[in-house]
Amino acid sequence: MADPAVRLRPVGVADLEMFRRFATEPGLIGLDWSGFRDAQAPARRFAEDGYLGTEDSRLIVEVDEQDVAGFVSWSAGSYTRDAKYWEIGIALLPEWRGKGIGWRAQAMLCDYLFAHTPVQRIQAATHPENLAEQKSLEKAGFHLEGVVRACEFRAGHWRDGHLYSRLRTDPAPPTS
Repeated sequence: MADPAVRLRPVGVADLEMFRRFATEPGLIGLDWSGFRDAQAPARRFAEDGYLGTEDSRLIVEVDEQDVAGFVSWSAGSYTRDAKYWEIGIALLPEWRGKGIGWRAQAMLCDYLFAHTPVQRIQAATHPENLAEQKSLEKAGFHLEGVVRACEFRAGHWRDGHLYSRLRTDPAPPTS
């Protein structure tokens, strides 16, 4: 079976229901579930800027030009005044996981950000137990930098994370 065609596109009104689901359905977002969130926040954010802000944004991951598989996001960070970076993330609906969509969407997002912004560094973090995402990030051209200790409070405990990065000068993997 051929790999499905993956593309990124701006958020539309019809996508807001998926965002509401991620905010209100325990477990839908997997290990990133951090409790119930405001179900109306997605509509307010969409009305503000269509999820294309200067400091954080989202794009929809679409498969075969019709099916919404989830979304990718990026937010600004800075190590120093002149060393800005993007931190990216992805959330796929359960039925789209494990099909080779996630790594391709993340690689495409990096290509997009390197083409349209001057950052040198894009980073992503994941949970130590999320082996699928670790493989996905590596396939998308990211390198493991190390463990960030006690960086996230989830399920009643402080938990470690794995930090990955991709630099503008790193080779981009083919996504098709």
